[in-house]
Amino acid sequence: MTVAPDAVIDLLDRTPRVLRAMLEGLGEDALHATYGPDTFSPFDALAHLVESERSDWMPRVRHLLKHGVEAPFQPFDRYAHFEAHAHASVDELLDAFAAARRASLEDLRSLAPTPDDLRRLGLHPRLGEVTLAQLLATWAVHDLNHTAQIARGLAASHADAVGPWRSYLGILNAPTTPMDAEGVSRKQAAMRDRARSSG
Repeated sequence: MTVAPDAVIDLLDRTPRVLRAMLEGLGEDALHATYGPDTFSPFDALAHLVESERSDWMPRVRHLLKHGVEAPFQPFDRYAHFEAHAHASVDELLDAFAAARRASLEDLRSLAPTPDDLRRLGLHPRLGEVTLAQLLATWAVHDLNHTAQIARGLAASHADAVGPWRSYLGILNAPTTPMDAEGVSRKQAAMRDRARSSG
């Protein structure tokens, strides 16, 4: 399937509004609920999206267009958000994500990638050669992936309350993909730091 940059931009433009509608004004229990052992909470997923927006997507777009396969992308720290946003509020994260996404999309629109650009190759440090089209599609699906994580965390906060209906609710019963040991360790350290500062 051909990637249409305008369709990707349209989807990416919606995510900050969707997440604000889902998360603004929620209590701490819901924001920090997880859907399985060592999984992201809604707060974690939002903080990760902020950090990804600043450090991953547009920097890699520009790197690919400048360097092609001559130099790999800088590795992205998937868990940097634990330290970077340990003391943020959900409102601060929602505002930061909206502002960063707005800037990213302005930058992407200014590049106006052509069909030839979309076929250009870059070099991922683990995956090898990737096209710009694949990078843009992955950016959009990454949003959806973490929006689904957020929904699963919110649903899990009501898992016991639904009683026997749980058997009908796939969101509560689907397999989980936990963080690796590094992510678990860094989240625990960030939670201890957050607890110390708020106590």
